[in-house]
Amino acid sequence: MQTRRLGRTDLHVPVLCLGTMMMGDQIDEPASQKQMDACFDRGLNFFDTAELYTIPPRAETQGESERIIGRWMKARKNRTDTIIASKVTGRSQMDWIRGGEECRLTRDQIVAAVERSLKNLETDYIDLYQTHWPDRRVQLFGSSRYGYVHHEDESVPIEETLRALDDLVSAGKVRHVGVSNETAYGVMAHLRASAEHGLARIVSIQNAYNFLNRTFETGLAEIAMREDVGLLAYSPLAQGVLSGKYLGGARPEGSRKAFMDRMQRYETEGVETAVRRYIDIARGFDCDPAAFAMAFVTSRPFLTSNIFGAHGEDQLQTIFDSLEIKWSDEMEQAVNAAFAEVQNPAP
Repeated sequence: MQTRRLGRTDLHVPVLCLGTMMMGDQIDEPASQKQMDACFDRGLNFFDTAELYTIPPRAETQGESERIIGRWMKARKNRTDTIIASKVTGRSQMDWIRGGEECRLTRDQIVAAVERSLKNLETDYIDLYQTHWPDRRVQLFGSSRYGYVHHEDESVPIEETLRALDDLVSAGKVRHVGVSNETAYGVMAHLRASAEHGLARIVSIQNAYNFLNRTFETGLAEIAMREDVGLLAYSPLAQGVLSGKYLGGARPEGSRKAFMDRMQRYETEGVETAVRRYIDIARGFDCDPAAFAMAFVTSRPFLTSNIFGAHGEDQLQTIFDSLEIKWSDEMEQAVNAAFAEVQNPAP
């Protein structure tokens, strides 16, 4: 398994990362453990979770993804050989996460969150701890389709959040810190606060990136390359849309759409046209469309690791097969021509 350096640290992570947000609900524990075993046996020992997971978020299942990973590591006795990334929930009205209090990225809440995650994971440290989304009000999860909207409101200063994370690093409870669902402004503000106050430096940014959403390339990609804050790309298959299984309004039994119908981010104008084009390109290169879409993301120079989810052995094998695709100039040209026709239909 190819690895890449995580930020400016001495830690190298696999180019693929198993996302676990469905574990504990759509994927039960036996299937989850089987999936982790299959990944681990191939050298894929990087797992991404969050205090919020499983998805869809509910008080009854909150934290179950972490607990499943914790029980798996305890049973296999492989904690030191496993790289765990988790996240603290950003500003949110899901007050059940905090026992009735609004979620904010304050010092007290971050400390409480990490302690609970450590307990869930049955470990005394987390390799990469990330803010799940900012405390300030920004457009999230596809709501930026019509441009930036400015909000002047009180938010927890980035310096305060970063100081709390820095203390966790000093205490040995967290090895490295990162951000998720962040903007170019947010990443640079974190880096500035680190430099000015001698605080832990963020090593990664976990944002959506795929054929239908290449907005990371505007601003953030240069930051990733020049500042060594690499992309941990989530949704490389646009929640399965790029496999083609939802074309024509299809709703396959057992799919994410059939399970929870939370895919509006990838159901916007222009998506179906773009998906059909990318599928044609993949087949023209004799590639499975899903594997082709994965290979595109993995080939990006600003990428540190490509986070995927899978259901069943067939989907997992498709992910592994993507590593066998040698990305070529011809593929790049074909993909860019399609992108020029329909740009970022699902940002």
